[in-house]
Amino acid sequence: MWQGLMLCGFLTVAGYGLKSIPVLHETGFSPLVFALLLGLIAGNLPGFERMAPAVRPGVCFATRWLLRGGIVLFGLSLTLQQIAALGPSILLLDVLVIGTVVLVGYQLGTRVFGIDRETTLLTCAGSAICGAAAVLATEAAIRARPAATSMAVATVVLFGSLAMLVYPLLYPHTGMSEDQFGVYIGATIHEVAQVVATGDAVGPNALATAVIVKLVRVMLLVPFLLLIGQWWIRRRTDAVRTERGSLTIPWFALGFLAMVGFNSAVRLPASLHGGLVLTGQVALTMAMSALGYETRLDKLAALGIKPFALALCLFVLLTTGGLVAVRLLSFL
Repeated sequence: MWQGLMLCGFLTVAGYGLKSIPVLHETGFSPLVFALLLGLIAGNLPGFERMAPAVRPGVCFATRWLLRGGIVLFGLSLTLQQIAALGPSILLLDVLVIGTVVLVGYQLGTRVFGIDRETTLLTCAGSAICGAAAVLATEAAIRARPAATSMAVATVVLFGSLAMLVYPLLYPHTGMSEDQFGVYIGATIHEVAQVVATGDAVGPNALATAVIVKLVRVMLLVPFLLLIGQWWIRRRTDAVRTERGSLTIPWFALGFLAMVGFNSAVRLPASLHGGLVLTGQVALTMAMSALGYETRLDKLAALGIKPFALALCLFVLLTTGGLVAVRLLSFL
């Protein structure tokens, strides 16, 4: 196992190294994205077949256990007090955004674009909830193919980055206050890092509000996983269930929720809290590098342009529908 873990560790260090380069840092891409790309390149280099048997146990460990452990520790980034501070209307808004994007996106992906269910669901989850972290958590719940996971992450990177450019330009024309626009940012942009970068470009009040609204969306990942897990069981055929094993309630989602409660009730020393958060981020980054390493470019190419077309439709739905929803919320 150590050979595969060393490979994932090396790709993770390289991903953080790329993130530290000023030009790449300004893009707003997280180390997870760089690690995925590096893993994708490494896994498709000539001679991969000779390395695969040696590294496979460690890579599988990273995609399964490090992924789940990282999601549990991700709960230390959120407190119940932050959620309560914004009131029930923000929770209602986030539920509306997530429900609309997932339901509309799933119908578009499977019926209009003819995309397979795994890729469609992962793309919707990434757009609706919290970007790559939601894609990874949903992948862990339904055990999707690495190619589907990589494609979903790619759509998050592309359209989340586009949002970082579009939203600051849109702000002066909306007539919203900074706080209102912060709600809009937090409720509709994909990644936490992208929300931070966009809110900072608009103003300090927008940044503070956007982060809290976004973290409420992150919190809703838990009920989403519980619901999607039970739904996935009913939709799978007996053959697939036999091949991949039965799906149970994802313990890591409950662990995430427990960490949120712990973080709300217990104040850890700053150094210990920061170390645990960093550990979770590193575990997720190693899992992302492993998923990239397992992804074959020919399988990725076979998915075609359709997932990007779906993600574009979801981006339009988020930007336009989210704007209407936030204005309606302000009016009420």
